[in-house]
Amino acid sequence: MGILDGKAAIVTGAGGGLGRAHALTLAKEGAAILVNDLGGSLDGSDGAGATMADQVVAEIVEAGGTAVANHGSVTNEDDAKGMIDQAVSEFGRLDILINNAGILRDKSFKKMTPELWDPVVEVHLKGTYYPTRAAYLHMIEAGHGGRIIMTSSTSGLVGNFGQTNYGAAKAGIAGFMRCLAIEAQKAGITVNVLAPNAYSRMTAGIFPEGAEKRFAPEKVSPAIAWLCSDDAQDITGRQFVISGNRVTLLYPAAFQIGDNENADESWTPSEIGAQIRKTVKDWPAPSTVPELIF
Repeated sequence: MGILDGKAAIVTGAGGGLGRAHALTLAKEGAAILVNDLGGSLDGSDGAGATMADQVVAEIVEAGGTAVANHGSVTNEDDAKGMIDQAVSEFGRLDILINNAGILRDKSFKKMTPELWDPVVEVHLKGTYYPTRAAYLHMIEAGHGGRIIMTSSTSGLVGNFGQTNYGAAKAGIAGFMRCLAIEAQKAGITVNVLAPNAYSRMTAGIFPEGAEKRFAPEKVSPAIAWLCSDDAQDITGRQFVISGNRVTLLYPAAFQIGDNENADESWTPSEIGAQIRKTVKDWPAPSTVPELIF
């Protein structure tokens, strides 16, 4: 018996890396899986193909699970709707959506061009919006709740050099999640963010030598499977950084700098500047990507 027996899931970008790990783990826990992958290159510049999604489906079926392939693009609204229609047609229901598809086009901001910026924002942000909207509307109509996981990144939640395009898109996804989680509660749909740190073809360059085993994608997926289970029906609107076997909850924090009690007059620039300067030493230290990863 698995914790997802009887449920049906869609995993986008599931032809390799994290998406493949998510699909295999959810299937092992009993879910029927629609494996979506366009089959393109890391930067999204090279074509598409069916091989990657089909191979993952074959792995799941060989292990005794249930899976079908989908080769649509997350940036195409009709394709996104088609994923949901296919899952419902094949499995009779849709309970889970894992938004995982993504590309990279890293460059320092000085060299950042629209050709590098626009596709990354489109694939990550619009490519999360289209499947989420289609799945969300179906889940509301079906009336049995659901689970939506969006994939952000510490690049967007904390920051990272050379990834202004990627970071902007990933920060947008986190904001999308926080707002939708509030709206979705009344329908029993939970919405959470995963910020994964895992060794894959997309991230191999940021990890030290020998990190493949410690930060294997398969170590991220168990927490995601649990968040998709009935046990997690009260967990929503949260940001989880998962790195190897380390799970961290990343949450907004507030630090009050000053409060001018005289409501009839505003601060002068010098007054508020002095107040800011006086409190700087007490500000919480900013998080850093290396600390969250390693």
